[in-house]
Amino acid sequence: MPSLKGKTVFITGASRGIGQAIGVACARHGARVVVAAKSGVPNPKLPGTIHTAAAAMKAAGGDALAVECDIRDEAQVHAAVARAVAAFGGIDVLVNNASAIHLAGTLETPMKRFDLMHQVNARGTYLCTQACLPWLLKAGNPHVLVLAPPLSLEARWFQPHVAYTMAKYGMSMCVLGMSEEFRERGVAVNALWPRTLIATAALNLLGGEALAAHGRTPEIVADAAVAVLTRPARGCTGKFFVDEEVLREAGVTDFGRYAVKPGEELAPDLFL
Repeated sequence: MPSLKGKTVFITGASRGIGQAIGVACARHGARVVVAAKSGVPNPKLPGTIHTAAAAMKAAGGDALAVECDIRDEAQVHAAVARAVAAFGGIDVLVNNASAIHLAGTLETPMKRFDLMHQVNARGTYLCTQACLPWLLKAGNPHVLVLAPPLSLEARWFQPHVAYTMAKYGMSMCVLGMSEEFRERGVAVNALWPRTLIATAALNLLGGEALAAHGRTPEIVADAAVAVLTRPARGCTGKFFVDEEVLREAGVTDFGRYAVKPGEELAPDLFL
């Protein structure tokens, strides 16, 4: 199987949560990780910065480059890609992890929030992929992994928070279209989504520790991401993976270690 050792992995929104966990897991396998996120300085409401994340990845055994980048800004994205290439010589993997969330109905969603979700989720994924593709096309086993849910046009996925669903499905549609567009050129484009709620800072803002107790840690998504990214790209594209299913296929049987609070009933994710 392909290895991540010496590979350059560009991850958006990697200063905390799932993005950081994926970066640490990749670093543990010898990758060089580009931490591309807005958090250049500490935020009293949210833990971690690009610098603390990069330090964690170096401690895990890889190399890391902290790059302050707002993926809504085209110039900043291209500058971040240029810095990554200057530091590490290319880009082998892109993980589109950055996302904005606002779980509310139509009347309760200000257009400012609608715009933010679409700029970060759908447009940001499209822009970052577009910017990295010239380098991915030169890589030996190129992967684009998008943290996006499986596509479904059933009304129940839209009714509670149509704006958020539209924005996340925008990311999913990037996977659907780009995987087919670049299939013959050998770039794998896949989605990955958690089976259960994942305990992150974003979840804590939505439901606090009581809700997080019914979830899993970001490490389950990170381990699943590594399992996908170490597959041969030409035989693995256009898939909408679920973390637990990926790990079961890889031979994992003990999922208790990922539970925030072992023994508690797990809450399914919003889209599953």
